[in-house]
Amino acid sequence: MQQSILETPIEYLKGVGPLRAAVLKKELQIFTYKDLINLYPYKYLDRTKYYKIAELNANINSEIQIVGKIIHLKTIEQKRGKRLVATFTDGFNEMELIWFQGFKWIKENLQINQPYVIFGKINHFNGTFSMPHPEMELLEEHKKSMKTALQPVYPSTEKSAQKNISNRSITKMMQQVFIETHHLFKEVFPENLINELRLLPKNEAFFNIHFPKSAELLNRAQFRLKFEELFFIQLQLLSKNVVRKHKIKGFAFSQVGDYFNTFYHEHLPFPLTNAQKRVLKEIRTDMAREAQMNRLLQGDVGAGKTIVGFMTMLLALDNGFQACLMAPTEILANQHFIGIQEMADKIGVNVALLTGSTKTKERNQIHEDLLNGSIHILIGTHALLEDKVQFKNLGLSIIDEQHRFGVEQRSKMWKKNTLPPHVLVMTATPIPRTLAMSLYGDLDVSVIDELPPGRKPIQTLHFFESRRLQVLHFIKQEITKGRQIYIVYPLIQESEKMDYKNLMDGYEAISRDFPLPEYRVSIVHGQMHPKDKDAEMERFVKGETNIMIATTVIEVGVNVPNASVMIIESAERFGLSQLHQLRGRVGRGAEQSYCILMTGDKLSNDTKVRMEAMCKTNDGFEISEIDLKLRGPGDIMGTQQSGVLNLQIADLVKDQEILKLARHKAIELLKSDLNLEKPEHQALKIAFELLARKNNIWNYIS
Repeated sequence: MQQSILETPIEYLKGVGPLRAAVLKKELQIFTYKDLINLYPYKYLDRTKYYKIAELNANINSEIQIVGKIIHLKTIEQKRGKRLVATFTDGFNEMELIWFQGFKWIKENLQINQPYVIFGKINHFNGTFSMPHPEMELLEEHKKSMKTALQPVYPSTEKSAQKNISNRSITKMMQQVFIETHHLFKEVFPENLINELRLLPKNEAFFNIHFPKSAELLNRAQFRLKFEELFFIQLQLLSKNVVRKHKIKGFAFSQVGDYFNTFYHEHLPFPLTNAQKRVLKEIRTDMAREAQMNRLLQGDVGAGKTIVGFMTMLLALDNGFQACLMAPTEILANQHFIGIQEMADKIGVNVALLTGSTKTKERNQIHEDLLNGSIHILIGTHALLEDKVQFKNLGLSIIDEQHRFGVEQRSKMWKKNTLPPHVLVMTATPIPRTLAMSLYGDLDVSVIDELPPGRKPIQTLHFFESRRLQVLHFIKQEITKGRQIYIVYPLIQESEKMDYKNLMDGYEAISRDFPLPEYRVSIVHGQMHPKDKDAEMERFVKGETNIMIATTVIEVGVNVPNASVMIIESAERFGLSQLHQLRGRVGRGAEQSYCILMTGDKLSNDTKVRMEAMCKTNDGFEISEIDLKLRGPGDIMGTQQSGVLNLQIADLVKDQEILKLARHKAIELLKSDLNLEKPEHQALKIAFELLARKNNIWNYIS
């Protein structure tokens, strides 16, 4: 439709005006006609049935509607303020309508002895039925309005309701906007796609989402608008991927040389799994092309991503380039450095570590050695992004746990060479497939979906506080066998003092139950000096202490194959993905490992689901799917990514099949007409260009 009509400020819509417009803008982010049309109902009420007062009973807990007349109106004083009471009859029986506020407006506007349709929830007290604050409409208007059997219920806020922007008033605004704009919504999809998927035409879809003529038309309208929303997101992501492969030149790594082959044939610490081999093949194929690689490598805790990352670096070295690995924390950067240096030393590869803690003298030497090419691999934190960090010839950039880095930060890595380096993004946080399609749809995805041989599945058990003595007995048995134990306490900012007290109380209790000299206990938490923290970690790694009591600082960055038991205190306070990450700290050796979830006795339903999921499966991807259903996409990815997920009608949990179909159709379209040049794709191209230009998925939708 003509964009200008849709962009009309909302205050110009008949019945709105400046005061209402101010509330709509502040509370519901409705600035234009288009914003109003894109305010979708979140549920629908069945308005097909009209009750008689005689049919009412105390068990009805849904909203109902009745046709009748007000025959009497009175104001009743009460201890606090007063109430307005109307006697309402359907011609046979009577009930009360009650208002506790807004009397003046109601008194002035209500008409006695005129037929009304009332709608609302009923109360039952002392044998009498009443309806507080009913929605009311003259029967004549009710018949004429666009109202349908399924009445939409729109999102609102407490403040918008207080300012008299009720569901009824939004419905009236919606009717008015359709009167002014109806039949002008421009179709964006080609006819063949509309016919193939039996998509409702755009005009009908918009009308039936707000004023559904039947349940079937509502379902078809929802499908059409969800499909369109997800289709354009996928088209944007996929075209970015295709454009990059065609337009963004990269270094072609054609050689598989001495570094890679020597390491693979002579120094591999354990045989690669089939999944690792498959992923390496995908990476090698990518990097052999003259286009920049952008690949996401997903793998559960302990799946062996680091060795795949290292061997990818060796491919860069074999082709005369340097490589770098960026991690979000110093602990993680240190862990990568120790693990990679150990492998690199065997084949004469020079690895350096650069973090915020690196001393100035050492830092200057690193800068010099990077430029002259004597450092082959640089590992570090955000410090790698500083302008002073210049490479002789950077060919590969690996980013670990990329959701912790902003887009701007990651793009700085591109500017470290004449052509952008190949990019491999690694994550140990399994991402549900639908979320990966929506967040990382522009990346090619590789998954390491099997654990190295010899690893026994971790046994996870849930114990209530009442069984603590049994748990302590079990710990003693494991220590007798020569194993080590983690005990982790939550640390949540708002209650840091309380958490610190719980941690210290726990430390004292464990020290009493496991006294010196027979047992030795370490403690690590965020308030310790980094040197003390490192020293305690080191003691545990060397096996000098039996038990490590810690906060979630050990979620990443500690690899102790001899630690076989992870006890998580107050497990109800952790999210599923965090519980899974903590569990991954054990199970790294050949012995049977255990994860014990300790909770209080009273648990919410969500918590019960989390505990059951942890005990049932070790599969991070399965856990991530459950987590997505419990928490929703925004919470899982955090605020940095939430902008991508502000979907207006689709739902990544409920609409997975529509998302898969939308992605499939977007791939088909780009294969047949990459630049959208065919005549039948022109409307789609205009909508897509508008979206790309404004970088906002909602600008095209109407």
